[in-house]
Amino acid sequence: MEYNLAHACIRVMDLEKSLEFYNKALSLHEVSRLDYPDYKFTLVYLSDENNKFEIELTWNYSTEKPYEIGNGFSHFALTVKDLEGSHEFHKNMGLETTELKGLPGEKPKYYFITDPDGYKIEIIRG
Repeated sequence: MEYNLAHACIRVMDLEKSLEFYNKALSLHEVSRLDYPDYKFTLVYLSDENNKFEIELTWNYSTEKPYEIGNGFSHFALTVKDLEGSHEFHKNMGLETTELKGLPGEKPKYYFITDPDGYKIEIIRG
């Protein structure tokens, strides 16, 4: 059997702020939106230009305080060919960005950024 990842879902406080972040920082675009006003939530699916994966943003209308991410979730990971250029781009955007990192004795090959809700995103040389 073959399995393919359909999407990963995260809950967000401010849908427009999250959409702007994922579009500007990671070039992800909205591919579909499902509004459920009777149930007071909206689902927005974002994908890359090749539609290789999706992130589902869930916005619950009545949420008044930020979600607790907890200690079970760690991060999402995306690859990029120009790691140094991407790192500079994210720093210039003013995003919370770590320094380039690598395992001991290896060339740096990743860094992390943080989205508006505190979710960590690893950017890996690909």
